[in-house]
Amino acid sequence: MAKDFEETSRPADSLVALLDAADRLPGADEARSRSHDLLNAGPGTCVVDVGCGTGRAVAELAASGVRSIGVDLSERMIAAARGRWPGADFRVAGAYELPLPDASVDGYRADKVFHELAEPERALAEARRVLVPGGRIVLVGQDWDTLVIDSDDPHLTRTIVHARADLITSPRTARQYRNLLLDTGFNDVTVEVHTGVLTGSAMLPLLSGLAEKACSTGAVAREQTDSWIAEQHARAETDRLFLALPMFMAAATAPR
Repeated sequence: MAKDFEETSRPADSLVALLDAADRLPGADEARSRSHDLLNAGPGTCVVDVGCGTGRAVAELAASGVRSIGVDLSERMIAAARGRWPGADFRVAGAYELPLPDASVDGYRADKVFHELAEPERALAEARRVLVPGGRIVLVGQDWDTLVIDSDDPHLTRTIVHARADLITSPRTARQYRNLLLDTGFNDVTVEVHTGVLTGSAMLPLLSGLAEKACSTGAVAREQTDSWIAEQHARAETDRLFLALPMFMAAATAPR
């Protein structure tokens, strides 16, 4: 989900709770299942899940007979994943240097990871290194400029969304998935868009977080921020809150 569900500066316990909340959002299970399908990973194959978080996808893949390896840069997150799924294979590592031999996995999955990478092409080169010829890669993530939020002040809303996006390391990487994969030599590149429509009051922390982050940059004034947040609360109280979040899902095949 959005980075407000992934804030790495938060304590690990809070981050786990936010990731769990993201997993409960409408459409999250279906999108994760679709990403598994695109890997074409059957029983006996091996998949690495990069930026695995608390390890839900690793556990799901393992349950289907896939040998799955979860990798995350956060030691605290890996500890949480091991606590939840004690029989699974979790390792502390980043996307640039995976603890895997050359041509050792049949599938590579990265969900809501690449927007955090300053050098996504370097991570894809590493993905190609560890994938067997003909192996599959699946990237999932959002483009931070494409949050769709209903508001009485669309100009202010655009300012908030773009100011928040500018705080992300690589906010528009998702729209670049196809070209990045092609430039790294991957074949059979496809891109799908799965849009979540979110209307409940559970979205208020996310929306407030967007506005507060934009305010912290000076892009919007304190008074504007408070007014915009108040409007979103009023919309939630009358069942008029609306947020649409397109998630981009790219898949490709490693060259043979």
